[in-house]
Amino acid sequence: MNKTLRISFSLKNTYRVNGILYSLKQIPLVKRILPETLYRVRGLKIFANVLSVLWEVVSVFLGKFLYFITMVAGIGMFYENVPADGVYLHILLFLTVIGAFMNTSLFNPTQDKYYAMILMRMDAREYTLVNYIYAILKVIIGFLPFSLLFGLGRGIPLWLCLLIPFSVAGLKMAVAASSLWDYEKHGYVYNENHLRKHLWLLVGLLLAAAYGLPAAGIVVPGIVTTVLLFIFIPAGAIGLWKILRFRGYREINQQLLARLTSQMDSVAQISRKQSQKVISTDTRITSKRKGFEYLNELFIKRHRKILWSSSKKIAAVCLFLCLGILLVFYLAPQFKEKTNELMMTFLPYFVFIMYAINRGTGFTKALFMNCDHSLLTYSFYKRPDMVLKLFRIRLREIMKINLLPALVIGAGLAGILYA
Repeated sequence: MNKTLRISFSLKNTYRVNGILYSLKQIPLVKRILPETLYRVRGLKIFANVLSVLWEVVSVFLGKFLYFITMVAGIGMFYENVPADGVYLHILLFLTVIGAFMNTSLFNPTQDKYYAMILMRMDAREYTLVNYIYAILKVIIGFLPFSLLFGLGRGIPLWLCLLIPFSVAGLKMAVAASSLWDYEKHGYVYNENHLRKHLWLLVGLLLAAAYGLPAAGIVVPGIVTTVLLFIFIPAGAIGLWKILRFRGYREINQQLLARLTSQMDSVAQISRKQSQKVISTDTRITSKRKGFEYLNELFIKRHRKILWSSSKKIAAVCLFLCLGILLVFYLAPQFKEKTNELMMTFLPYFVFIMYAINRGTGFTKALFMNCDHSLLTYSFYKRPDMVLKLFRIRLREIMKINLLPALVIGAGLAGILYA
């Protein structure tokens, strides 16, 4: 078991380190300093290993912290017509059920599993169990400090705060075990990355119950939530017994990972076909500009649907959210002061939100697939002065595309603060 865990961590660490080194090579100023034989430099590999280990430690706690501060405690602050401890446990209960189905850790086809079980032919059962137990331990350790921090702040008893991490892990193991029983009975392999329609419907209903019922002044009674959280622990123990005794992990993982590779191929083909459908073939599209400006304008006009569709959708969603908040202010004025405090606190973080919704990646991908891929065969296209000129043109166009959601978000935030 220890050897398998060590190999597993070493495997994950290797491609994570290579990813860090590759990212360093993409930084414009740094890549001039770094040698071409970057992957063989011992000092840099040690540095990347340290970053990798630090990220492994941080990832245990960071996601749980964001989960509690936003989805559980953060949103719970808005419900003033129900007790703080009641709404905290209510939201936590429903989100725990959702997380048990959507984040099993057992039925998640990942690249490291493909490398270990398919390419390296490691023992599938041992590899799966070692990584699953490690994932469950991370859940318990990650939840524990924030369960205490936020739970005690909401008036939850200490013993229940200590119980919650084990309840979360217990329900995850119970759901995973039920999926193994389902596989033995019906041959269906559960894949958490591709949920069935009825599960998506269930998730939607649970989310509506988690956040909609408290708005109507309804929460699950504290005693009911406590009893359910307590039941999750013995249910998890039964699930763990099934997980440890199950023998068909190789067959399950072969099916999951076969879907992973086939999905990658099918996604690439579908993406190519869809992009071809939305590219305009109208021969009347032309431009009065010259040189690279002519090439860029033709490309923008013919790929307008690809380049602008996501930007327009994001702008529409942001507009809908802003108008929704203004409507809430009109219907429930008591939310204004609380929202104003949150806005003034979180306003600087919208820089990161703009970074996250930036459309530059899709823009450059479309350019490479439908333009650069062919034109790079010509020597003039690779000249440094031409590359720099084209970069400036494309930067201007990316700014135009990002400007639409940025204006909506900026005007929306100003309107919300004014209201």
